[in-house]
Amino acid sequence: MGAGPRRFHVRMHGRSSTEPHRASSPLELLFDLTFVVAVSSLVGQLAEQLVDGHPAAIVAYLQVFFAIWWAWMNFTWFASAYDVDDALYRVFTLVQMAGVLVLAAGVPAGFGNSNYLVIVLGYLIMRVAMVGQWIRAGIEHPATRGAAFRYAGGVLLVQFAWVLRLLLPPSLALASFVVLALAELAVPVWAEWRVRTTWHPGHIAERYSLFVIILLGESVAVATMAMQQALQATGVTPQLITIGVAGLVLLFGIWWLYFLEPSESGLRRRRQWSYFWGYGHYVLFAAIAAVGVGLEVAVKSVSGRHELSTLGAGYVLAVPVAVILAVLFVLYRPLSGGTDIPGFVLLPAAAVCLGIPLAFGEMGIAAVAVALAVLLGLVIPLTMLIEQRRHRAEPATGAPAVSTAAD
Repeated sequence: MGAGPRRFHVRMHGRSSTEPHRASSPLELLFDLTFVVAVSSLVGQLAEQLVDGHPAAIVAYLQVFFAIWWAWMNFTWFASAYDVDDALYRVFTLVQMAGVLVLAAGVPAGFGNSNYLVIVLGYLIMRVAMVGQWIRAGIEHPATRGAAFRYAGGVLLVQFAWVLRLLLPPSLALASFVVLALAELAVPVWAEWRVRTTWHPGHIAERYSLFVIILLGESVAVATMAMQQALQATGVTPQLITIGVAGLVLLFGIWWLYFLEPSESGLRRRRQWSYFWGYGHYVLFAAIAAVGVGLEVAVKSVSGRHELSTLGAGYVLAVPVAVILAVLFVLYRPLSGGTDIPGFVLLPAAAVCLGIPLAFGEMGIAAVAVALAVLLGLVIPLTMLIEQRRHRAEPATGAPAVSTAAD
């Protein structure tokens, strides 16, 4: 599929859900890069708003992130189910990429004066292209025709409602968003009620993992840019060095924990939990991106530009980390019966995260960052190592019981 299309149009057909060596295509990887721009703009705007003392911007962040995540997820699951790489498919994908960039361009206006016109326009471009993909799948792949046409109709109907939402008064903005977001989530459930697309567990697990890496990379990028600005303003300080090192360890710990979880094997065994797992990643992805916000706020706090208290800045960093730990447990427990990182490690660690700003806040935001980094980079790994050794020391007769429970 990476050699390039031979014709403008070839017949689309479904891919096997058991296809070996199923990997992301170069086009999917290029598609992901446009989301780097969108997430970067969103993270930067939230950090600016929080530094200026506007915590209500978190609501706008969650709404815009939903649009970004939902557009990415729809394309990802579609690409996992259908096998085609002709020029027509690429043109549709190019239009979707253009929509992502338009959405990214509208993020500052959305945060600055609640003007979501450009954001909705970008979302409209993405969704119309996705409708075209589904209509084509319905025409050319009879086995999933009913599901494909229901997807197309549902997406188009909800998108029309998003456009009409621009006419509503500001007082109904949040309520209307919740209603339409739930409608978006309901479309796949309705579309695949009788006929299901043949998505590939290994491919889906890989695509989600790649998006995690994108979000972690985005956190590194925004923290680095904030560090550069702080160094120009104040020069090298112990607090900046401490936050830089602690932030890197913290992001590495998040990466480590995520990739310990058995995504592919869990999805293969328990496909019925795919909606829960796939939808739940909205919270996880938003929290991972928000860690970058926390690091940027931490850097700006020690460089003298902030309206937040030290305690507030600490919670901007600590809350997303706590959410990540808790959501990892919630998402993966149904897939494995007991996560590779057990709940007695993740859930108490999440609670400790929420207490760290209170315990270390008077010492400064750098101390909060160090405490979080120690928790994820040292305490949790050591606890896991001890737990693994304990399991190895257990009698062999206990193994079948554990295996049965996981099934």
